[in-house]
Amino acid sequence: MELEFRLPSLGADMESATLTEWLKKPGERVRHGEPLVTVETTKGLIDIESYEDAEVLEQLVQPGSKVAVGTALARLEVQGASQAPPAAPAPEATPPPAPMGPLAPASRPPASAVESPGTPPPRARISPAARRRAQELGVSLEELERFAAGGFVHIEDVEKLAAQRPVAHTDARGAMRATIGAAMARAKREIPHYYLAHAVDFAPAREWLARHNATLPVQDRLIEAVLITKAVALAAARIEGFNGYFLHGRFESSAAVHVGAAIAVRGGGLVAPALLDADRKDLPTLMRDFSALVTRVRAGHLRSGEFTAATITVTSLGAEGVDVLFPIINPPQVAIVGAGAVREQPWVRDGELIARPVLTLALAADHRVTDGRAGARLLRAIADLLAQPQAL
Repeated sequence: MELEFRLPSLGADMESATLTEWLKKPGERVRHGEPLVTVETTKGLIDIESYEDAEVLEQLVQPGSKVAVGTALARLEVQGASQAPPAAPAPEATPPPAPMGPLAPASRPPASAVESPGTPPPRARISPAARRRAQELGVSLEELERFAAGGFVHIEDVEKLAAQRPVAHTDARGAMRATIGAAMARAKREIPHYYLAHAVDFAPAREWLARHNATLPVQDRLIEAVLITKAVALAAARIEGFNGYFLHGRFESSAAVHVGAAIAVRGGGLVAPALLDADRKDLPTLMRDFSALVTRVRAGHLRSGEFTAATITVTSLGAEGVDVLFPIINPPQVAIVGAGAVREQPWVRDGELIARPVLTLALAADHRVTDGRAGARLLRAIADLLAQPQAL
């Protein structure tokens, strides 16, 4: 069976990407989950995995081309039944433009067709694909008119004209901020958020962590963020309505728990790729996965499945000394948990006032799916799990 491999949406804030490298050539086979192509977005380089065991028949887009989400990148020949991708479906969006056809040589009118002086010059005929490419490259229609001199304008004409212009230095940090801002504005506009906060006695977790790490070499030690991530994953699996996606007007629960880990990017910005099956992994495995994820984020090279799979997100500003943060949901997810700094605070236990390390958790959740009572149960479940870290 032949199918088209299309550019997937790697987040609600993504509209296009630049293809930078093909990792498989025509005639080569690619396995399910194996990277097929690398693209560049405002979040960095991302390897897009194949959702099928297949043979590459044809590459439809060349390296250096910027294409919209949904554009066909390659033709694949698949043997046997199709496998469903592990990623969540992309949110509803405007249908992408049709794939660009093969490039044809630009044509020019014969000299006899040119109008005599004093008559308006003939207008250039610009193909729809060329118009789209011009918009992507920032080439104005007036420039194309002057360049074409009344002839036909194809994609190669646009690219030739763009190549003749001076290269503009892009502000990568500003581009990422604009992308994040647009996505969060949409989330606040479309999702009816509600917020809850809960103070947790973090002493049991911190004491257990100190005992556990004392027996291990530095490279194998756990960090507090991994305990919090595992507790959130287990709680999300138990409490209905927080693990999944809001798509096509309804909530779709996910059987797997893939926790998005908010990680700061060098130079500014934030990404939240997923720790896959976080509820089913033991703490050492989750720690190794988290370390590898941070390394890839800092190197600016991730995998597409890590961007699209997250079913709930955890974010923390504890390292910055913030006591509590109220985050914004990353659509199409329906919940995000924020963790503040762990601080020594007065705490009453058994009628006694004592000093305890306290962690404040904040939940932002989608009111279309759950209400405050359900949110309170989720936060309580996370607190109970952190009170018994040896069971994580």
